[in-house]
Amino acid sequence: MAHAKPYRIQSVTEIHRLMQLPKPHHPLITIVDLKGLKNDPDIDAVIFDLYVISMKRGCDNLFYGQQKYDFDEGLMAFMSPGQILRGEENGVPVNLEGWMLFIHPDFLWNTSLAKKIKQYEYFGYSTNEALFLSDKEETVINDIVRNIRNEYHSNIDKFSQDIIISNLETLLNYAERFYQRQFITRKITNHKVLAQLEDVLTDYFNDEELLSKGLPSVQYMASKLNISSKYLSSLLKQLTGQTTQQLIHEKLIEKAKEKLSTTELSVSEIAYQLGFEHPQSFNKLFKSKTSQSPLDFRQSFN
Repeated sequence: MAHAKPYRIQSVTEIHRLMQLPKPHHPLITIVDLKGLKNDPDIDAVIFDLYVISMKRGCDNLFYGQQKYDFDEGLMAFMSPGQILRGEENGVPVNLEGWMLFIHPDFLWNTSLAKKIKQYEYFGYSTNEALFLSDKEETVINDIVRNIRNEYHSNIDKFSQDIIISNLETLLNYAERFYQRQFITRKITNHKVLAQLEDVLTDYFNDEELLSKGLPSVQYMASKLNISSKYLSSLLKQLTGQTTQQLIHEKLIEKAKEKLSTTELSVSEIAYQLGFEHPQSFNKLFKSKTSQSPLDFRQSFN
């Protein structure tokens, strides 16, 4: 089924109007309660020109990566401006609870978060790479959100923005900590991703047709694993201490060593076979990873 063009939402006021809520207390930040929320049947998908942080409960059978989960845990998701959010296929779940926090980028202007918010990689994760929270973790997050709500609901003065920004920073740092915990506690799923990554890389380097298109990109690897490149990067850093790019290079060097030690191909031929346009680039990478030139490595075998 073809999706309609996403509806663009540019302001907090527009969110309130669409959700049939009273006028917002603050023009640049709002928290919307999800209980009893109705889907607008005419809007299939929206693009928010705002940062969106949401906490949901009661989303039955949610897809997380390639797995389906039935869960009662709190579920957090993060979106940066310009990302598309699609509605639930069968409308909003009946037992849905939670909240959505909307922050207009102008609210962050001239604060410590204006630049720093871009460093939180989870704003680039897909919605199916959400953060699962324990009851204790959920309480921590909900308390911070309550502080933010109380602050913009009370009389706004010269301290309000600083206090809200400080609470937001605390919330984002906790989310960072909880994601690190998730990478560790969901080890089985995560190690499966690592094994699949190995397989995808092996297949790529064994396929001459693919290699003729050049080296595999981080985006290519992530798309093959059905996860976002940012999530893959964060996951690999936690599991291996390396980035996706470093793992691609590691596999490449492994393949290069195999060809250098078991074939009569020239270094240039090996470079072309491994997807390099210029042999010099291959020589440079090989030397940076092994402290030897490809020829020196080959000679060490003879």
